[in-house]
Amino acid sequence: VAVRAVAWLLLWEAAGFTCSPATTFNNTHFVAGIRATCSEITLRQEVLKDGFHRDLLTKVKFGESIEDLQTCRLLVKQYIPTGLFVDPYELASLRERNITEAVMVSENFNIEAPNYLSKESEVLLYARQDSQCIDCFQAFLPVHYRYHRPHIKDGETFIVVHNPDLLMYCDQEFPVLKCWAQSKVTAPCALNSKDICQWNNMKYKSVYKNLTLQVPVGLTIHTSLVCSVTLLITILCSTLILVAVFKYGHFSL
Repeated sequence: VAVRAVAWLLLWEAAGFTCSPATTFNNTHFVAGIRATCSEITLRQEVLKDGFHRDLLTKVKFGESIEDLQTCRLLVKQYIPTGLFVDPYELASLRERNITEAVMVSENFNIEAPNYLSKESEVLLYARQDSQCIDCFQAFLPVHYRYHRPHIKDGETFIVVHNPDLLMYCDQEFPVLKCWAQSKVTAPCALNSKDICQWNNMKYKSVYKNLTLQVPVGLTIHTSLVCSVTLLITILCSTLILVAVFKYGHFSL
């Protein structure tokens, strides 16, 4: 039995089915060597404008110019935290004016809900090539702050926007796909297309770890004052409207 066992082990080694630690080490270094020759993909996100209505700008840059990059499409899958919301009607208007190519993924989305009653949502952004940069893409998304609970002391809170998923689809193979593609993701091939494509989920280097937005919130000590003033103004305005209606209105019996 021992002789047969030794014979089987020799056959397995000869066929190349065994994997020694040295082989694994060499394979790891081989892959690392290939990636070392690849140009990095850099993603940068920034928030434009001030106030409760902002613009989220995503820029993607490849490390070197790729002439045939026009045959590739880039899709940004952005996760919207509960403290923010995206207006689907605004997106539809922007798409009609060809300002951005973005579509909501989440259904049953309530733009009026405060942050503590809302859920995280997803948006697909079909990035466009930058006219000023051959190997650059960019995507634009308007976002809005939700209402937050008032705080006891601090009159501000923070919203963390995590880095998105970067998906890439090309009509032909590029070294950058072999270097940084991590997995396959199914998504519509284009904004107005019903066809489904297998996109490559790309690994990239982010300029910022995450975006952090500062949001002003009310204080609980002001609750009674705000409610009282709001009620008085409502009563006053209602009274003025009724007086105007009875004074200048024309009623026929």
